[in-house]
Amino acid sequence: MKYPYITYSDNINIKPIFENLSGDPLIVDMSIKSKIFDSIDVRDQKGFQEYLDNQMKGKFIWGVSSYLENREIVLSECPQMVEEKRFFHLGLDIIVPLGTPLFAPLDSKVKEAGYEQGEGNYGSYVLLMHESEYFDIFYSFYGHLSKSNLPSLGQNFKPGEQFASIGDFHENGNWFYHTHLQIITQKGLENGYISKGYCSDKDLSVIDELCPSPLSLFRR
Repeated sequence: MKYPYITYSDNINIKPIFENLSGDPLIVDMSIKSKIFDSIDVRDQKGFQEYLDNQMKGKFIWGVSSYLENREIVLSECPQMVEEKRFFHLGLDIIVPLGTPLFAPLDSKVKEAGYEQGEGNYGSYVLLMHESEYFDIFYSFYGHLSKSNLPSLGQNFKPGEQFASIGDFHENGNWFYHTHLQIITQKGLENGYISKGYCSDKDLSVIDELCPSPLSLFRR
């Protein structure tokens, strides 16, 4: 069975990546139509975190920001993104507090785990490989993690086992507290999408074959 149809199989039990995400999420619009950045510097991530904290206080315990959102404004100071016109977000940003643990959604093997240096990059990240008799191999990628407790290459995790946690500014690429959840197919991996969290508009027609929506893997 091909991802994302695994969500319809009685043989596949997808576990939540985060525990206890009760209530509705705060929906955070970071698109070119958003008014958020009229008053907040796009690279002042500590200021943006304060904004999120104020928005969530007493109302929300988690938030999300969309897959395939056009983030040209947010990425306007990233030369490579601008040069390649890669502005469409390939992940689902799940907004949770600093230090929140992440749990394996399926049987998983650590295909890669490391640290990407540089302002606006992933910081600490993990790529999990998911393999089963019930579906084709695919991968889930998690960015902006804590550097202190990354798993080892080749380490295996059962569904529901903790494998990482949310990182702070100094270790997560200087981003607000969240993880970038991205699905990568085998074809996507072969085409270098482990290092591409955004695509250009010319790639949108084929992106479902490379980095389909993460929503089928994300459970509460």
